[in-house]
Amino acid sequence: MIDSRRMRRMSTYRQDASTSTARKGCLYLVATPIGNLEDITLRALRVLKEADVIACEDTRHTLKLLNYYEIRKRLVSYHEHNEARRAAELADEMERGAIVALVSDAGMPMISDPGQELIRICIERGIPVAPVPGASAVVAALAACGLPVEEFVFAGFLPARQGERRRALEKLATETRTLIFYEAPHRIAGMIEDAAALLGERQAVVAREITKVHEEFLRGTLRELAAELREHPLRGEMTVLIGPANGGSAEDAAAIDARPRAGFMERILEIQKEQGGAHKAAIKQAAREFGITHREAYQRWLRERGEPTES
Repeated sequence: MIDSRRMRRMSTYRQDASTSTARKGCLYLVATPIGNLEDITLRALRVLKEADVIACEDTRHTLKLLNYYEIRKRLVSYHEHNEARRAAELADEMERGAIVALVSDAGMPMISDPGQELIRICIERGIPVAPVPGASAVVAALAACGLPVEEFVFAGFLPARQGERRRALEKLATETRTLIFYEAPHRIAGMIEDAAALLGERQAVVAREITKVHEEFLRGTLRELAAELREHPLRGEMTVLIGPANGGSAEDAAAIDARPRAGFMERILEIQKEQGGAHKAAIKQAAREFGITHREAYQRWLRERGEPTES
């Protein structure tokens, strides 16, 4: 049974922008729609209406949402290029009692979006930080993907350069949980091809334009999806989900412990098969793809073959 004093504390914590707690200044992290403008909570709309200022990645983008709901507020830009300066300015306003709502272009702020510096400063200065949850591409894609979702790893955007991307995927090769990524449309085909080479024949889903008119879920193995994307390039916002190796059983987890090693050697063998060349040419190309020097690649090739390396 909850006593009356605890109930009063809980009630105080739940107070929002119109209350005495909020008058001290507060930062609200407000989730906004990821596509369909109706995917926003009543609380989010109220906080946006009651805020003194709304900080957003792109003021023009956020203005479309605010105009749809007839909300008129002062907007300031807050993005990766002005984050350090703008965070301090907003924190100063909150110390003077302002209510600030931080929004991203879509979904929950801080999920692959700016906001870390502002939150850090607020915590340092004792300014309350309150999440206002809502739409999230990660959660929406997970719910509809059909892959195991009891445990998952969200890795955000992979590096744009192929060598760095392949190294990042190689580190995840032993992961037995479902993997989730965001990806840009012009990189999606290359990312899926690299995942197929390094992670093996896993089930995967590319969720495109979630909640929008052209929402689509492409399902299949990584190799099947790679072939599909080569033939039919996609456009729009992408969320990629890659299932565990062979369903993620305990036996399979032990079997994929060698995947990082296999990824590098597998790529060399693929190059030799594709080009019919000697191993030296294949090592040189693999070095470029993995973002390492030719000497490092050759030393790694020797180690993974169990041969002595050069000193």
